[in-house]
Amino acid sequence: MIQNEPLRRWRLILGGGHADGTNFSLTNESDCGVDACLEALYDMDENSNAFRYEPKDNTKVGRGKSQPQVARWLGDIRKYFPQSVVQVIQKDAMQHEHLQRKMLLDPEVLEQAQADVQMVATLLELGKMMPESTKATARRVVEQVVEELLRKLEQHTIQAISGALNRSVRNRRPRYNEIDWNTTIRKNLRHYQPEYKTIIPETRIGYGRKSRRTLKDIILCLDQSGSMGTSVVYSGIFGAVLASLPTVSTKMVVYDTAVADLTDNLQDPIDILFGVQLGGGNDTNKALKYCQTLIQRPEDTVLVLITDLYEGGGEPERQMRERMTELVDAGVTFIVLLALDDDGTPSYEQGNAKFLAKLGVPVFACTPDLFPDMMAAALSRQDMSEWAGKNNVVLKGTQGQ
Repeated sequence: MIQNEPLRRWRLILGGGHADGTNFSLTNESDCGVDACLEALYDMDENSNAFRYEPKDNTKVGRGKSQPQVARWLGDIRKYFPQSVVQVIQKDAMQHEHLQRKMLLDPEVLEQAQADVQMVATLLELGKMMPESTKATARRVVEQVVEELLRKLEQHTIQAISGALNRSVRNRRPRYNEIDWNTTIRKNLRHYQPEYKTIIPETRIGYGRKSRRTLKDIILCLDQSGSMGTSVVYSGIFGAVLASLPTVSTKMVVYDTAVADLTDNLQDPIDILFGVQLGGGNDTNKALKYCQTLIQRPEDTVLVLITDLYEGGGEPERQMRERMTELVDAGVTFIVLLALDDDGTPSYEQGNAKFLAKLGVPVFACTPDLFPDMMAAALSRQDMSEWAGKNNVVLKGTQGQ
């Protein structure tokens, strides 16, 4: 069997057609199941757009019409492949319009799918096209993914943001557990006692105590055009977590050609996501103009604009650049994220990225894992170029980028 392992793998890759060249027959029941799952998707007839799944074992006999082919196939890919591979296969399936509609608009099929961020983004994009019979199932899928993401991201976000804000406020009469030892030692170096090899801390510096007042204002401004799907999902999660922190005031603004303020929905990330309407054009200038009306104390405000910066040129783009300049001149900490997901840097408008770089505005794609630390750095007014360098983040629009 070990000798035939390379042939077995090539046979599964090539699919067993007349031209696969392996002359290798699959006899293992599991291999036959894997082969059937892959054949159904990757040998699908593009012209007829028909999906046919015929398991090559007898375990599915008797199900008949009680389980549609697509639902059966989704169940079997979870049986034969690890979760990471299932997500790749489902993403490939979504490229076929027929399969996408079956997977997302049929409640029985949707129940069988592996729920992930990409699927939630696609569900949101379908929006009003979704039949009433599917909406309850779609909401359960979204809730499942949101709960999973909250478990993964919430605690890190709270710790990073709270830590940054506590450290930004100095306390001259700290309790023992509030002492900032690094700063205290530096402040008292002149009191070093050589004979005792110690420092007398005449002046103690501590971190700020928990405050009931808001120390910083955060505005998340999100482009909801179709290309920003997964960024919308993660933004909704982070917006809800930030809104739960008493020391920051968080507002969320989404836009296409119109602007919508979803701040009142921040207590429930599900409501945020279903309040978004993916697709259509965008008017970033109008969105930034609205954000300006929300800013009460510019130097204590962090504005995160999440967009690929495509604006179409002409007068709208000129007005957008003027608005961006006004924000920077007012002292707002302004950051542009080209994406907030795990997919890397998307296509983006390079001219606008270069313009922002000249203003000193950092432009980059950010992963969800890095977002809490990025926000902590912005809230404590760290040098974002230095932060990016430490975290291997490539700033766009700078020389050579």
